[in-house]
Amino acid sequence: MTQAPAVTKAARRRHDREIVALAVPAFGALVAEPLFVMADSAIVGHLGTAQLAGLGIASALLMTAVSVFVFLAYATTAAVSRRVGAGDLQAAIRQGMDGIWLALLLGAAVIAVVLPTAPALVDLFGASDTAAPYAITYLRISSLGIPAMLVVLAATGVLRGLQDTRTPLYVAIGGFVTNAVLNVGLVYGAGLGIAGSAWGTVIAQCGMAAVYLVVVVRGARRHNASLRPDLAGIRASAQAGAPLLVRTLSLRAILMIATAVAARMGDADIAAHQIILSLWSLLAFALDAIAIAGQAIIGRYLGANDPEGARAACRRMVQWGIVAGLVLGVLVVLTRPLFIPLFTGDQLVQDTALPALVVVALSQPVCGIVFVLDGVLMGAGDGRYLAWAMIVTLAAFAPVALLVPALGGGLTALWAAMTLMMTVRMLTLWLRSRSGRWIVTGATR
Repeated sequence: MTQAPAVTKAARRRHDREIVALAVPAFGALVAEPLFVMADSAIVGHLGTAQLAGLGIASALLMTAVSVFVFLAYATTAAVSRRVGAGDLQAAIRQGMDGIWLALLLGAAVIAVVLPTAPALVDLFGASDTAAPYAITYLRISSLGIPAMLVVLAATGVLRGLQDTRTPLYVAIGGFVTNAVLNVGLVYGAGLGIAGSAWGTVIAQCGMAAVYLVVVVRGARRHNASLRPDLAGIRASAQAGAPLLVRTLSLRAILMIATAVAARMGDADIAAHQIILSLWSLLAFALDAIAIAGQAIIGRYLGANDPEGARAACRRMVQWGIVAGLVLGVLVVLTRPLFIPLFTGDQLVQDTALPALVVVALSQPVCGIVFVLDGVLMGAGDGRYLAWAMIVTLAAFAPVALLVPALGGGLTALWAAMTLMMTVRMLTLWLRSRSGRWIVTGATR
């Protein structure tokens, strides 16, 4: 009677050590892109409200262009960690190399689409005549860094699957510092304005990709894994990521709908929305750090044929997600009067953002559960369910968000709709985790 609690406590401590060891450095890597956007927002915001509004629209499009291919990281993490659990490191790294080659191909395709269609994409968001030129300039220049960011995603997935989140942390720190220094120098020192911010980000992204390639290539040579592109392997990586692509496209559609609704409210609303979205992304990536640990840990347990270990790790990570969400929510409430002036001196923008941030704060515990369970199911390779669940969420969110301006609601009402969206996600993921159908053991799913 007395030994079972001791074993449970020991198991919890073991899971806690694993979660901390992977999640803390993963946080640094995950926040790289939101920190790039936040740094750009802080620097560009002092050029004027029109420039910040243009950045908000361009950033939403760029984040969509990159984030729809986040499966390059997530699917690779799950596949590599399963093979690590099964003890086949060579196959694990070979899987990662296929993902990197796929990233380069997809990056080239995205540039070919974005460059000629930038004005039409910006117009689709309903940008004002004052904000549109800045959005087009930033979008066209920054799109050149998309292949680098996709390589970063794929290479990060390899390292996470190998249970290494420290290397991505170091690369992220270097990339953020480089981006901030280049942005200040090019925007104000060289007088390039918003174009300088875009070029600084592109250079930093390319530097990060170069470092990742060096690390992964060294690992491939160490384990005698081939570096050559394998068409069958690239095709298999694309097929494995297809459900996650559907899931991510649905999520990005939700964020794009929200940005489009805010843009039609006026420049002050879209500028305030950009500030809040930057913070929301940072909070999301902070919570997703636990999910990243979940992907690597769950994949390893399932690859090692340990379903009970996977279940116990899932339960513990959900507890971490709830606590982390509560802490982040309190921090948002306490710091919001200090946070917003960092991005703009426009009093109207500040007044618009303040009440909406309260809604964001209240939603953080729900977000904590969502991101953790999302990571658990990704680590299990349960992409098909994640795709259907996100389609259901999109169907629930879209009509509510589109009704906000029609009913006279403002930015706070829009972010209340975002909270509803996260609640629907939580319910769909919770039902799946309770069913146990996500638990499939073996080196491959």
